[in-house]
Amino acid sequence: MFNDKNLKPMLLKEVSKPFQDEKYLYELKFDGIRAIIYASKDEFVIKSRNGNDLTSTYPELKNIQKLVGTKKVIFDGEIVAIKNSKTSFKKLQERNNQKNLTRIQELQQEIPVTFIAFDILYENKKLIELPLEKRQKYLNKYRNTNYFIKSKTYKNGPKLFKEVKKLNLEGIIAKEKDSIYYPGKRVDNWLKIKNVKEEYFYVHGFIFNTNKYSLILGEYKNKKWYYVGKVSVMPNTDIIKKLLKLSKRKNILTNYNEEVNFVRPIYKVLVSYLEKTTDGKLRQPVYRN
Repeated sequence: MFNDKNLKPMLLKEVSKPFQDEKYLYELKFDGIRAIIYASKDEFVIKSRNGNDLTSTYPELKNIQKLVGTKKVIFDGEIVAIKNSKTSFKKLQERNNQKNLTRIQELQQEIPVTFIAFDILYENKKLIELPLEKRQKYLNKYRNTNYFIKSKTYKNGPKLFKEVKKLNLEGIIAKEKDSIYYPGKRVDNWLKIKNVKEEYFYVHGFIFNTNKYSLILGEYKNKKWYYVGKVSVMPNTDIIKKLLKLSKRKNILTNYNEEVNFVRPIYKVLVSYLEKTTDGKLRQPVYRN
C-alpha cells in the first residue's frame, strides 16, 4: 500500500444541518486542499485528491519526515494557510498556483502552510480496515508542530457548529467512530455540514447549457454593477419563466464581458455560498429560491 502513490482519499456526503449522535465524532471542516502524504526516512510525497503531485509546491511540509522517523506512514488531511487564526483559502490559492521554484521558496516565508492530519492509513502496515477510533490512537502518537497538526475531535455536533457560526468558520465534519476507510469512495457515515452564507443577488442574464441554465449574478456598489458569479438552475424554475419574458439588453456589468442573454436586472434570487474571493466572486454558489 505504501508503494502505491495513487491512493484516493475517502469522500464525504453533504447534509444541511448539524445533528447529535453518540455513534459519531465531530471535527472542524478546514478550508484548504485535501492531500494524502506518504512519509518515510527516505521518501516524501504529497498527492492531491485528484492525484496531482504537490511535493515541490509545499517544500516546508517535508519536515514531516522528521516526525515519522524510521516508520513508513500515510496520512490523510488538509493543507491549509492560516491568516488571523483562521484558515484562508484565498491565501492558499497564491501558493497552489505557483510553479516557479524561486517564488515558491519566497512564499514559504510569506504564506507558510500547515498540514492538518485527520487520519492515518498506514504505519508499517495497512490500517484502513481498523475502526476510526483505533486509527486515531495511531495518529495521536505524532506530536503537533508548526507544519503538522492533528485535527481535534468533539462529541457534541450542534454545539461545535454553533461555535463555527459564531467564528465564521467553514463548517464541521461528522464521522462514525467505527467507520473503516474506503479509499476513493463517498460514504454515508462521513458527513460534512457547511457554514453557508445566504444573500440576494440581481440576475443580469442567463446562459442555456444542455439541460440547465446558468444565471449571471451581479451586485450594485459604488454606483456601478459588478459581476459576482454564475449559479445553475433547472429550466422549469419560476425565475427562468420570468427571464424568458424580458427583452434583451446591453451588458451593464463593469467586470464581465462574455456573450450571454442580458436582461434588465429587476429580479433578485437567493443564493448560498461559502465566501467571496478577493475579487468579489462567490465560492460554491447554490440557488436557493
